[in-house]
Amino acid sequence: MHHVDVLVGNEEDVQRGLGIGAAAHAAASGVDPTTFFDIIDATVSAYPNIKVAATTLREVQSANRHIWGAVAWIEGQRIVAPTCQMDVFDRVGGGDGFASGLFFGLLTGRSPEEAVRLGWAHGALLTTFPGDTSMATREQVEALADGASARIER
Repeated sequence: MHHVDVLVGNEEDVQRGLGIGAAAHAAASGVDPTTFFDIIDATVSAYPNIKVAATTLREVQSANRHIWGAVAWIEGQRIVAPTCQMDVFDRVGGGDGFASGLFFGLLTGRSPEEAVRLGWAHGALLTTFPGDTSMATREQVEALADGASARIER
């Protein structure tokens, strides 16, 4: 961990993998970022080399209906992506899609907010395809990240 500067994973990953807990409180919903930010504050205190920490947030309403969100802590800045209701075809790979969109945004010089929204959009779109391989185009990801409807048009 002392060599890690970008950390992507949910709060359970951090709690179990690093043994770092959060303050006990009831989250308002599955897309409430409070617990994640509590855990990141503790993680960054233990590992000050971390520059970016991010995760998806999901509230499962049914197997095929989710509320989708994402959050990131980027060099002290807390960023919360919008939430949307998604018709999910296959939930596997949504987090990986988020990570790849986030990395794309960061590596191409986008602002932290834009990078998080690109990750959020790519992860959301990925869940509308079978399997864990994205078939979303860059244009589709950027359109959703910029505020287009979450309704998929193909």
